[in-house]
This record gives sequence, structure tokens and C-alpha cells, in this order.
Amino acid sequence: MNILFLGTGTSTGVPQIGCKCDVCSSSDQKDKRLRASVLITEGETQILIDCGPDLRQQLINNNIDYLSGILLTHEHYDHVGGLDDIRPLGEAQLYAEKKVLNIIQRNMPYCFGDQRYPGVPLIQLHEIDENNFKINDLEIQPIRIKHATLPIFGFRFGKIAYLTDVKTIDTKSIDLLKNLEILILNALRPNKHISHLSLDEAIDLANKIGARETYFTHMSHDMGLHEQVNHKLPKHIHLAYDGLKLTI
Repeated sequence: MNILFLGTGTSTGVPQIGCKCDVCSSSDQKDKRLRASVLITEGETQILIDCGPDLRQQLINNNIDYLSGILLTHEHYDHVGGLDDIRPLGEAQLYAEKKVLNIIQRNMPYCFGDQRYPGVPLIQLHEIDENNFKINDLEIQPIRIKHATLPIFGFRFGKIAYLTDVKTIDTKSIDLLKNLEILILNALRPNKHISHLSLDEAIDLANKIGARETYFTHMSHDMGLHEQVNHKLPKHIHLAYDGLKLTI
């Protein structure tokens, strides 16, 4: 199974518009972060997790021309804002819980119903809940987490789990994350935030889950320079970066 990080930034991306801080001014490509998204590949199955406003650029940069399915963690714009850009890929198979699908239909009414406008994205909706499901032969376990007070989903694929926009997670969900090879987890910045894990909180949660390796994503410019922060992390914990590829 392969993981490709298409974006590792928070909702504003990095560099942030108008900012001249050291991170936003950095020439290191690892400090340039599109909105958070990953591609999971197993054989011929390619699964996109989240579909943010940088999707077109991400697909072109990585020569991605087909998707077996799109998983949505939740409905915030930085995770769904690129859905209109999937139209060249043919009919999209979109998987999310009911409340998220309802919001997609409300926000993109031109894609649904009997009188669709010619040329709109073709989207087939699939409602999921906390039960396992499959896309082709790839089994997926939704993991319930909280983004402040908003219930959202992370996803587990065998020995890999992807959790973004986490603030809290209960014991039941942690139990579903045992024996991971790779955990991908959000870490927004060193200082605490109302709806995202801080760096220290993410380290503590990573250690509690106990994956062999953990990679942090959904980072703001306040995280600091990639090389400096990455050097200070525990040896089994790393900052991810756009374009990073992992294989297990």
C-alpha cells in the first residue's frame, strides 16, 4: 500500500497570503504546504481523502488521472472545496456520512437531480457510518473523532490510519487504532487551538496510539520551519511534506 501526501497545510495553506514570516518566506519546498489531502493506493485502487481547493493543482502535479473513490472526513471548505474540479475524471464515487452528503448536495445543487446542467461533475453519493466498508477490495474502517464539538471521521486502511482535524478522540476510537505501522495525524502549531491538536498534544496522542511511525499534517505557518521542527521530534515522529511518498 502506498501513501502520497498531496497537501499538508491547514485551511490557509503555506505560504499564507500577505505573510512575510520565516516559514512563508522560506525557499525550502518542504515549507510550502497545499491544503491537506492524501492519496492511498493499493494495486489498481486509488482513494483520495478530502478534496480541498488545491485539488486541481495537486492532481496535475502528481499526474493523477483516475480515482476509485473519494473519502470526505467532514464538510469544511478546505476539505471539500475542490469537488467541482473532478469533472475531467468521469463519474466520482463520493463516500461520506449523511450530514456531509446533505451539505454537498445543498452547496452543489447543479450536480444533482433530474435537470443537471451540461458538463457538471458527475458525483455518485455513498453514505457511510461507523461500520467497515470496501472500495473494490480495499477495506476501510471509519474512526470517529471530534473537531472541537463537530463529529468527523478519520479512516483506517489495514496498518495505516489517517486522522486530520482531530481535537479529541475517545477510548473506543483509540482501541480501533492498535497495531498501526503508520499513523497520519494533524498537528496545527506549537500553541493550543480550540479545534486542532497542538504539536505537544499531537505528540502525546501519537504516543498513546503507539504506531511504529507517525507523520504530522494539516500544519500552519506557525508550526515553524520544517527542518528545524522535524529535527527536534522523537525519532518515530515526523513532519510530513507535500509530495512525500510512503510504502508499507
